[in-house]
Amino acid sequence: MKRTGPFEVGDRVQLTDAKGRHYTMVLAPGGEFHTHRGAITHDSVLGQPEGSVVKSTNGDPFLVLRPLLIDYVLSMPRGAQVIYPKDAAQIVHEGDVFPGARVLEAGAGSGALTCSLLRAVGPGGTVVSYEVREDHAVHAERNVTTFFGEKPPNWDLRIADLVTYDGPEVDRAVLDMLAPWEVLEAVAGALVSGGVLMVYVATVTQLSRVVEAMREQLCWTEPRAWESLQRGWDVVGLAVRPQHSMRGHTAFLVCARKLAPGTVTPTPYRRKRPTV
Repeated sequence: MKRTGPFEVGDRVQLTDAKGRHYTMVLAPGGEFHTHRGAITHDSVLGQPEGSVVKSTNGDPFLVLRPLLIDYVLSMPRGAQVIYPKDAAQIVHEGDVFPGARVLEAGAGSGALTCSLLRAVGPGGTVVSYEVREDHAVHAERNVTTFFGEKPPNWDLRIADLVTYDGPEVDRAVLDMLAPWEVLEAVAGALVSGGVLMVYVATVTQLSRVVEAMREQLCWTEPRAWESLQRGWDVVGLAVRPQHSMRGHTAFLVCARKLAPGTVTPTPYRRKRPTV
């Protein structure tokens, strides 16, 4: 998919009206996109540089840009709930997903995180995604293919349980599933020593169970757990204030690294409760 330059036939573009509402269309010769503020001809967009403003038949202005990955994720058709960009960014960063990495993903869902992982590993890396539900896999394949313009050749989507994985070693693993503790043995066998495991869970009970299961395995560094909260701010001159709505809790993230065979990590110090 083309990322820069003048708009061409087949480009996916995002229209933004004066109220900040977004509309998406794929450019075709002679095509029209109809809104409640009039129609926008595709020919008026073709050949224009990105960041141009075009007018509808009613005279209303629309800013034209190519959608970013964050725009696509928030508007993509979905079966399973998508991983929000605020969490996907931390998974890629905290998981240290690097160009050329071999990544194992469980829970492809609607394909939102898969797009971020494929972007991060680049053409020299690979992403193997497992999804137990065929209907979710259909959504994931369609969304990933639509975003990249084709199914990436370095992406392997499998409709199966991760416990069946028998492929080569991987550098990173990401779990977004109901019971991640059930596949920890398979992940530990697939991940290289020093590799990073990222787990995405929605509830406190899931968080507790997966962290304790990782500790019992004795092959991980001490797991770190956190959540991220995102709040926008309105800035108009010196009138600077937080917005009334925010993206609060979406999930907990857990991160740990694989130990070398036979290594036992030092027991973390925990302060004892005072006796009464």
